[in-house]
Amino acid sequence: MTLRIPTGGMVFSIGYEGRTLQELLKLLEVYRVDLVVDVRENPISRKPGFNRRQLSAALQSAGIDYRHEPLLGNPKENREAFQRGHLAAGRKRYFEHLNNGSRAAYEEIVELAFSLRLVLLCFERDEERCHRSCLLQQAKADHPALAISRL
Repeated sequence: MTLRIPTGGMVFSIGYEGRTLQELLKLLEVYRVDLVVDVRENPISRKPGFNRRQLSAALQSAGIDYRHEPLLGNPKENREAFQRGHLAAGRKRYFEHLNNGSRAAYEEIVELAFSLRLVLLCFERDEERCHRSCLLQQAKADHPALAISRL
């Protein structure tokens, strides 16, 4: 494996739970995010502004690109494990999902992270109770030089 050094890229992680759309946009602006990668399986939300169409439009107005990656979402049947605190089981099942059909989408996003400042977005504010933690763990294991931060 060849060690690649990012040329300005970075991966951030954020959950919008407890945040308004305006708060999210301000954080993304402060951290100079280029691309939001929505890793919800279904980009639907009861929270105003966080449905795919509304979120994409707001980000575009702020000069930030949006990309929905449903293959990186946590499958519905695995969400309860994270919600109930059965993190080891949920993480195990998510890694199986990631490495069994979603790997190409993951690798494409990681490749973008070498040149862009991107954020993985999902609902849960506490990253440990979200599948984003698995994506970041895998990215760091595969690419130790990749800069990763939580917002």
